[in-house]
Amino acid sequence: MWLEKRPQVHIADNISEDSFESFLLAKELEEADEKALSIVRRNRWVIKYFSCGTLWGSTFLALLLLIGVVLSIIRSIWGIEDDPDSIFINWGKPGTETEDLAWYPTDFLRDVMPIPCHSHNDYWRRVPLYSALHAGCTGVEADVWLFDNSSQLFVGHDRAALTPHRTFQSLYVNPIVELISQNNPETPFYNESEALRGVFDTDPEQTLVLLVDMKTDGAKTFPQVQAQLEPLRARNWLTYVEDGVVHKRHVTVIGTGRTPFDLLMQNSTYRDIFFDAPLNELYEDPDAPEMEEVDEGPFVYNSTNSWYASVNFFRTIGSVWTHLSEEQLQLIRGQIRGAHRRGLKVRYWNTPAWPISLRNRIWHTLMAEGADILNVDDLKSATKKRW
Repeated sequence: MWLEKRPQVHIADNISEDSFESFLLAKELEEADEKALSIVRRNRWVIKYFSCGTLWGSTFLALLLLIGVVLSIIRSIWGIEDDPDSIFINWGKPGTETEDLAWYPTDFLRDVMPIPCHSHNDYWRRVPLYSALHAGCTGVEADVWLFDNSSQLFVGHDRAALTPHRTFQSLYVNPIVELISQNNPETPFYNESEALRGVFDTDPEQTLVLLVDMKTDGAKTFPQVQAQLEPLRARNWLTYVEDGVVHKRHVTVIGTGRTPFDLLMQNSTYRDIFFDAPLNELYEDPDAPEMEEVDEGPFVYNSTNSWYASVNFFRTIGSVWTHLSEEQLQLIRGQIRGAHRRGLKVRYWNTPAWPISLRNRIWHTLMAEGADILNVDDLKSATKKRW
């Protein structure tokens, strides 16, 4: 029958007994060849896999590097930098001893290099005074308010920002005393009278400028500022003028805002608060021949009564769209010349803040023309010195 199952015939059934051993040997060789071929194929696949993996890995690393470069360029263009205030992340939190007053480890300024920048509206920083010093600023600014029912000087931009704990003493005077005390320890190996050591370890002779912007009536506020500086005065840490000679010390106090110049000048033999002279009134023709002070008599504002000579950039120099015009440059040069001839340091405030490229260009031009201090709000960008 066609449905009948046929017996299965194997090749080995047709081989004689004498040839069977040869057949087995050939069979083993054939199987060995198959195994070898299989191993070769597997090895090729592994090599191909790892080759592709290496290629993809290299591509991935190159992509990460490219992304890093792009982000770095973006950060540079837009002025985004690592936050130097990150060390103050726990400031003000319960249990840190910073709830109301200032505190910080003694060595946070040990490797900070001071640069000529002034922390404008310093009380806006995450930590007033300390943030500016940690960034390297050699000047800080405090707006102070005095009210009839209090002897305290409160610090803030306006009345709505004032709080009982944020005072001139708690935010500035007391912390400065602590910092300078730490830099001038009483030990058998050191005598403070032998050297001047200010707040910066890397430059102990650098004075710290404390600009006090008096927001309330100057005649009432000025005496209170004088009184609250006593902890610094008693330690001989304030820059002072005596009999017409300037003695530079650890801290230089400058009065601005409603500071009364006539009241500041009352003591003709000694003073330790200097004036912020009006830079716009000191213009001298930058192209005129050099003149001696004796040709015009003594100056009203000079190094014995003033320290800074400042002005509102926008109001005095005007708007800048791409670059300073020749007329604006001449005005700046004339103001700087007049201030320097009186022994004063030039400071422009309210300079353009945006775009970043224009701001940096203005900063660079001002310093190149002879300005002495940058008045800044963006500490991170200013202290990177990319201008």
